Amino acid sequence: MDHFLYRDGALFAEDVAIAEIAAAVGTPFYVYSTATLLRHFRAFDEALEGMDHLVCYAMKANSNQAVLKTLAQAGAGMDVVSGGEYRRARAAGVPGDRIVFSGVGKTRDEIRLALEGGIRQFNVESEPEMIILDAIAQELGVVAPITVRVNPDVDAKTHAKIATGKSENKFGIPIARAREVYAMAATMKGLDVIGIDVHIGSQLTDLTPYEQAYQKVAELTQTLRDDGHTITRLDLGGGLGIPYERSNADPPLPSDYGAMVKRTLGHLDCEIEIEPGRLIAGNAGLMVSEVIYVKSGEGRDFLIIDGAMNDLIRPAMYDAHHDIIPVIEPAAGIEPQPIDIVGPVCESGDTFAKQRLMPPLAAGDLVAFRSAGAYGAVMASEYNSRPLIPEVLVKDDQFAVIRARPTFDEMINRDTIPEWL
Repeated sequence: MDHFLYRDGALFAEDVAIAEIAAAVGTPFYVYSTATLLRHFRAFDEALEGMDHLVCYAMKANSNQAVLKTLAQAGAGMDVVSGGEYRRARAAGVPGDRIVFSGVGKTRDEIRLALEGGIRQFNVESEPEMIILDAIAQELGVVAPITVRVNPDVDAKTHAKIATGKSENKFGIPIARAREVYAMAATMKGLDVIGIDVHIGSQLTDLTPYEQAYQKVAELTQTLRDDGHTITRLDLGGGLGIPYERSNADPPLPSDYGAMVKRTLGHLDCEIEIEPGRLIAGNAGLMVSEVIYVKSGEGRDFLIIDGAMNDLIRPAMYDAHHDIIPVIEPAAGIEPQPIDIVGPVCESGDTFAKQRLMPPLAAGDLVAFRSAGAYGAVMASEYNSRPLIPEVLVKDDQFAVIRARPTFDEMINRDTIPEWL
């Protein structure tokens, strides 16, 4: 469920008309719903009720400070994968003991930043990382809490570019080598081994791969405890999918996921961490764009909009589907017609949809891309020297610009011309 609905024929974000925001900030832009963000976070939090747990928002999905602060004030921790994300989390008021540091390529500077600033744990992905982390921790005179990310070799049955739990993926340590790696970690004075980490991919629409992975984690927990390790925390990653296509069956609910976690891991008496990102932010956002032209082609028509692949890369990068709806609700009985929806970037890949059934639209009309709150603004670029588009947050009947569109002068003046020119 989200809070983007038609009222009297016009699309609203909570109690604010989308057309009102467009008039104020210009198009294209992203708009996020506070009520939807909080509803989705609480759905996960309530799904694990009765277990010691922390929901750590995977902020790579959407790292705007206002989004982070909204979730942090509701009790969320943060899952970060870079020093920049760590700094963003701290700037949003998240204490270090609610920040988990993931990622395969943590640099020495990033490790030092988190150790000095405070961290809940590092999810360690390799022996070389473990060695560096131990050395820096000892140099600083601290002990780094860690989990080791194990790769369970489970096929998440998702897009190849967002699968992370198979043996050929770059993430984690093969689960068959876990005992060896944990034994190595136990000898390091700068590390405190507290648990196990696993993450198998993103946009999962079936709980079966999760259950297979978590059963392996449960077995590993018992084995490591038998080896003398104190395993008190299980970081289960994120990845639960969202319904990008409204016509398709909905993915499992957080409540279904929570019941499965309790069934497979509840007997271990471990604190549970989960790291949802897409399911919290995805359906909490729209990208709104204006029609520039309607163009007739050879055997097909084109709806050319002012949003482009640099603003929302998912269709070009992943062949991803986004429902696209008019901001003014079509009148009853209007027959939709197939049309290609494209942007103005000089690439054939700047195509959002092919032969999508849409009601008749004209230049100046507004369209909204649903499920654009995750991996939209954070993956945007200034390709074709197009400014990053504004982000807007709505709460009830209020809205605020939470990232402004840069001016062309601001973009150009970031370049420096060498003195010989």
